[in-house]
Amino acid sequence: MRAAVLRDYNAPLSLETVSDPDCPADGVVLKVLACGICRSDWHGWVGEHPRVKPGQIGGHEYCGEVIEAGPSATFQPGDRVIAPFILACGTCPQCRSGESNTCLDQRLPGFIEPGAFAEYVAVPRDHNLAYLPEDMSPTLAAALGCRVTTAWHALTGRAALQPGEWLAVHGTGGIGLATMLLGRALGARVIATDIVAEKLAHAKALGADHTVDASNCNSAEVIREITSGGAHVSIEALGFPATVTASLACLRPLGRHVQVGMPIGQHAVQEVNLNTVYMGNLALYGTRGMPAHRYPSLLSLIDGGHVDLTPIVAREVALSDTSAELAAFNGPTLPGVAVITDFAT
Repeated sequence: MRAAVLRDYNAPLSLETVSDPDCPADGVVLKVLACGICRSDWHGWVGEHPRVKPGQIGGHEYCGEVIEAGPSATFQPGDRVIAPFILACGTCPQCRSGESNTCLDQRLPGFIEPGAFAEYVAVPRDHNLAYLPEDMSPTLAAALGCRVTTAWHALTGRAALQPGEWLAVHGTGGIGLATMLLGRALGARVIATDIVAEKLAHAKALGADHTVDASNCNSAEVIREITSGGAHVSIEALGFPATVTASLACLRPLGRHVQVGMPIGQHAVQEVNLNTVYMGNLALYGTRGMPAHRYPSLLSLIDGGHVDLTPIVAREVALSDTSAELAAFNGPTLPGVAVITDFAT
């Protein structure tokens, strides 16, 4: 099969012909229909992700069609499915409590084992998969496996966002846009912050109640002024010290901060103003992915026409374009995300 392989950090991926994946006994092999290119992939590409080593095939936001099923698989050939990026065991205490995104024995295609920057991908533990709704494009479905699912769980499973509350979103990349759109669908009033004018205009056009250009002001002060006291919930979607600081500072007393952006590499350890947390009685939540059993709640929202997530996808690209898309994360990015839909060129 054709695959884009990491051979050297921060260098173009190598387009190679590699062996087709073996089918797991408890899983399936998918023909990849679409795969998103995510900032988490970039962390591995530049060498910041401790688990991603040369030789890795990246790609963790994927959907596909089952072409082979193991003897104890849940799905069968011909099924079209969406994959979460965390493949949980289903039996550890975390999984049994319903929190499978914190599974003690995770399988992670795209990070530790071969991912979906390829024509085919092996998916063990296929009980984590969900059927692709008939009227949903594979291109959009690919984004659900990481950005949208993480945003959904951050808002509903962690912050418990309520209708009428003020929601601040720091960073309007793929996950920030997903958070903004889902927050609006849940009845929140949304403020989007970024440093790229085009991304702020895009967010405003998609329904943000307010936008704040953090490049030329104290964004936390502006948010507190807009909201007459601060946001109820603040989502940090980048993992950068400046936006973490702003996210905490923009909250009203008893506000909830959710750390969605991945703080890794040089940003793994950051200074936090604990006095802000202490004086404001703030709640700080971490979140990563979404328990697979929560797919129906998200898919029903989309199927019911309560939220349109298609604006998240800005462009469909070929496998050979993956390196250029990863390199774009080295600086401020344009609105929307890229999804690989052509695996032949």
